[in-house]
Amino acid sequence: MKSCRVVALFAITLYTHLLSAEPSAFGAGDLNNPNPYGLSSTETTLLETKKNLQKVVVKSNNQANEVDSLRERIDGLQTIIENISATSRENKLKLKSQEDGVNNKSEYDKRVAESIQVNSKDIEKINLQLAEISKLIDRINKTYVTKDEFNSLVSDVNKFKDLLAKELKIAPKSKNIQSKELSNAEIDTKAKDFYNKKLYKESRELYKELISKSYKPAYSHYMVGEIEYYTNNYSEAIAYFKNSATLYDKATYMPTLLLHTAISMEKSNDKKNAKIFYNAVMSQYPDSSQAGIAKKKLSSIK
Repeated sequence: MKSCRVVALFAITLYTHLLSAEPSAFGAGDLNNPNPYGLSSTETTLLETKKNLQKVVVKSNNQANEVDSLRERIDGLQTIIENISATSRENKLKLKSQEDGVNNKSEYDKRVAESIQVNSKDIEKINLQLAEISKLIDRINKTYVTKDEFNSLVSDVNKFKDLLAKELKIAPKSKNIQSKELSNAEIDTKAKDFYNKKLYKESRELYKELISKSYKPAYSHYMVGEIEYYTNNYSEAIAYFKNSATLYDKATYMPTLLLHTAISMEKSNDKKNAKIFYNAVMSQYPDSSQAGIAKKKLSSIK
């Protein structure tokens, strides 16, 4: 159980370090949101890992509480048994003394019956304690963190680490487009040409390659966001727009980025943040064509 928490803590700490500078107003990528959207593949994997970790932690805590309760009941049972044992010895001595000193058989039988009654009550207490202990053991068995669950959590964390390493270090391999011999600038030109022709799949592939090479990362993220936006993948679009704005928020395409972010949020049913971004377009770029569109979009939100 301790190992589970260590590996998960590593993943969460690393993730937090990488994304600490992102603007919270985007709303996307918020893993604390009941219905998160705009998640990258890394964020999606981390979200799954966090959910699995929470399940294990809840089970572990419940199990620990049940075990503590079980210990208390066993201690109580032991006390009852010790009391019965001591009482039994005393009764034997008393009965022996009474048997020697009492000539009246009915009086003797009465005292024996009283002793039996006392013992019966103690035995009844033991039976109740045993019944409660049995229930506790059943609950512990049901909430027990199995080896398979632990291994599954470790596997999820390792998957996250591998995915993160690939995203940070490994450039995506192009199967359909030969770009190995092209310079970054040539790839950029080719990606834009595909984009203008609405060959979004091919364009996306090349821009992601440029992202992996850290070539114009803000612009490349923006362009992938545009592709996702025009292919109605609004959550993905928000994630890329967010990364682009984090890297460089003074770009000439910012009015479009903010407008398309707002529209994507509205399409994702996040009207609260959509309003924020529509207003941002209007206040920061009041003379732009995007501001006019934002004003119309804002007035139509109910």
